[in-house]
Amino acid sequence: MNRRIVATIIMIFVLVVSMAAKKNFTLVIDPGHGGHDAGAIGAFSKEKNINLNVALAFGRFVENNCSNVKVIYTRKTDVFIPLHQRADIANRNKADLFISIHTNALPRGARATGLETYTLGMHRASDNFDVAKRENSVILIEKDYKQHYEGFDPSSSESYIMFEFLQDKNMAQSVELAKMVQKRTCAAAARPNKGVKQAGFLVLRETSMPSCLIELGFISTPSEEQFLNSDEGVANMGRGIYQAFCDYLSKYDKSFTVPFKPELSRQELDERPQPAVEERKEERKEETKEEKPANQDEAPVFKVQILTSNVKLKSGSRQLKGQEDADFYKDGNIYKYTVGASTNYNEIYRLRKQLLSKFPEAFIIAFKNGQRMDVQQAIREFKKLKN
Repeated sequence: MNRRIVATIIMIFVLVVSMAAKKNFTLVIDPGHGGHDAGAIGAFSKEKNINLNVALAFGRFVENNCSNVKVIYTRKTDVFIPLHQRADIANRNKADLFISIHTNALPRGARATGLETYTLGMHRASDNFDVAKRENSVILIEKDYKQHYEGFDPSSSESYIMFEFLQDKNMAQSVELAKMVQKRTCAAAARPNKGVKQAGFLVLRETSMPSCLIELGFISTPSEEQFLNSDEGVANMGRGIYQAFCDYLSKYDKSFTVPFKPELSRQELDERPQPAVEERKEERKEETKEEKPANQDEAPVFKVQILTSNVKLKSGSRQLKGQEDADFYKDGNIYKYTVGASTNYNEIYRLRKQLLSKFPEAFIIAFKNGQRMDVQQAIREFKKLKN
C-alpha cells in the first residue's frame, strides 16, 4: 500500500512539473528574407527591411505587454536564414504559434493595394500561385536546396499537388488566426482588406503548429511603398498584428489573461449579452464608490499609451493630435507617448475611454518606482491597496 501511495505522489509531482514547464506560450515571429536575399525590390526600399521593421514592432508590443509569452525571432538583423531553418527554429522550440511577415509585389506597371494573410493550402487561384512561387523561389539561392526540399521546384505547378493531401490538424486555428490578423491589422493601419487565402508556402508546410503568412502590402505600388516604410505605417501594422495575437490568445489559451483586450466594435457591443439588472447596479455602484488613497511609495502608477515613434516628436506634432499634455518614455530606440499618470486605475481607465476617439489603439500601461511592470499585477496591487 505504501508503495502505491509513493508511486501516486511521484506521478502527481511529475504532472505538476510538466504543467509548470508549459507555463509560457511560445510565439515565433519570422521576418521574411534577409541578407543577400532582398526579397521584392521597390523604387527606394527592399522587402527584407520592411518585414524586419514590422516584425520587431509586433514583437515589442508582445514583449512589453504579455509577460507569459516567450517571443523568438527567426532573425533580428539583416541576415539570410534558409526556409527550412526558419521552420526548424519553431519546431525545435516547440512553438505554439508561427507568424511569418512578408511584403507583396506585382510585375512592373501593375498596381494593387492592401493586406492579405495566407494559410497553408493548394493554390486555388493563379494570383495565389504567383505569390507562393515568388516567396518559395528563395530556396534556389540556398546551398543544397534539392536535398533539403527533395527536389521541390517552386515554379512547377506539379510540385504543389502535395499540399492538397497534407493532413493539417492546425488548419482551423491557422485560418482563425489569419482572419483575426486581417480584421485587426486592416483596422489599426487603415489598410484595404484583401482577405484570407491559401497557398503552398514551404515555410508553413514545415512547421508543426498553427501558422500564417502575412503579406503587408505591395512594395511595387508607390503609395504603398511610402506607407510600408513610414514610422506610422510600421507602428500601426505592428500594433494590429499584436491585437490579433491578443484575440488569438483570448480564444485558444485560457491559462492567463491578455493584458490589453482591444475595444469591441459597435456590432460586437450590440450582439453582446446584456448583464442582469442587479449586475449593472453593482457595476454602477463600484464606479461611483469613493476610492481610498493609496500609498504613493507603494502604489503602481497607471498611464495611457497613445502611440509609438522611431523618432522623438516635435512639440505640436500632428501625430499627437493636439494632446499637449502627452509625455514619453524611451524603450530602446523607440519613443512611447503617454497621457495621464495616476495611482487610481479607474481614473486612467476612464481617461482611456475619453481618448479613444483620437487614439483608437490607446491602451493602459503601468510603472512602479519608475520601472515598467505587468499591467495585471499592477491592477491586483491597486485593488489590494484600495481595500
